[in-house]
Amino acid sequence: MRRLRLALSLLLAGVLLVLGQAPAQAAVWWSSDQWGNWTSGGYTLYNNIWGSGAGPQTIWANSTSNWGVWANHPNTGGIKSYPNASRSVGIKLSALRSATSTFNVTVPTSGVAFTTAYDIWANGTSYEIMLWMNKYGAVGPLGTFQTAVTVGGHTWNVYSGSNGANQVFSFVRTSNTNAGTVDIRAVLNWIRTRGWYGDVTLSTIQFGYEITSSSGGKDFVTNSYSASAS
Repeated sequence: MRRLRLALSLLLAGVLLVLGQAPAQAAVWWSSDQWGNWTSGGYTLYNNIWGSGAGPQTIWANSTSNWGVWANHPNTGGIKSYPNASRSVGIKLSALRSATSTFNVTVPTSGVAFTTAYDIWANGTSYEIMLWMNKYGAVGPLGTFQTAVTVGGHTWNVYSGSNGANQVFSFVRTSNTNAGTVDIRAVLNWIRTRGWYGDVTLSTIQFGYEITSSSGGKDFVTNSYSASAS
């Protein structure tokens, strides 16, 4: 049985490498399932192909801090997927002492439409706070422009709107970056000082790639990632 598992792992790693879907080393987990997920060390990775008209997508992980996605979504409008790493928190903002995250990614910059983004949820799914760290192609935030602000270690253009199910606050970085540290607590507290919500509970921190199109197959690689809250 051990030999069979090893043989299958090496075979799949070789196939993925030929297709450009994974790094040279064999991943410890992978999935092409629409809702494929894997939990380890307090994080859950999700393939999360949720939009209509999506193409094939494979998520892989060497660890929850080093993972990536190969996606081949057609050049059409509408978000196709949000492969991400998710961490549950469950702490009220008034009791939150710290919430920070660091990331380092390698992403395509042409022939694509996507954003590398945090998707942060408060009060369950009542409030959605998106932090766009980079964006390429024809993508844009939901809602209307509110203001520009420097908070959490970055300078953003802030948008607010509703998707019909929850309120969405989008912080779009004024210039693209592939690496950095974000003070999430500072961002959440800034929203509270604006009166846009009260003493909410930080429910979940997600980080990943909101992909609209990646025709021909593109690689999105999370070289390193961590998120913590207490």
